[in-house]
Amino acid sequence: MTGTILLAEATAAAPATAGTSVPAPAPAEKEPFPPFDAATFASQLLWLAITFAVLYWVIGRVAIPRIGGILKARADRIAADLDQAQQAKSASDAAVADYEKALAMARANANTIAAKARDEAKVAADAERAATEAELNKKIAASEASIAAIKERALAEVGGIASDTAAAIVKALVGADVADGDVKAAVADALKAGR
Repeated sequence: MTGTILLAEATAAAPATAGTSVPAPAPAEKEPFPPFDAATFASQLLWLAITFAVLYWVIGRVAIPRIGGILKARADRIAADLDQAQQAKSASDAAVADYEKALAMARANANTIAAKARDEAKVAADAERAATEAELNKKIAASEASIAAIKERALAEVGGIASDTAAAIVKALVGADVADGDVKAAVADALKAGR
């Protein structure tokens, strides 16, 4: 068909010679564009239906199940990741709760240990104070005994000193010596009256 078109064009372009009786061919009608040719509509519709059916079957049997499988796998992976995140959150919440519980127990133990240490220190201080007081009481008792002994000696000596002093005063006033026994008896009577 294209060969006849080319031949027709070639003969139309060649100049007509004067002695030839071959008439110049009439220009051929151009054929319509094949998809728009009414003579080929039936075959085009048949091939369109066959191609559509094949593509529909391929998409329905191959592409859609693959896409569905990919979407299901993604949804499953997302659900698994969400479950894993929820489990991690639950584990972290449990860890925080355990930490808070351990911290509260540690504080309670610290308070108990501090109270026990304070009580032990108080008991130790009371025992040390009692020991110190007992030692001081012993020293005070020893000092009081020593003072009492010194006082007794002093009082014993007071009688002698008072006797000597009274004898010296009588001698200085009267000018005569008095017997020691008389002076001691007078001082002893005076001390008894003064107590």
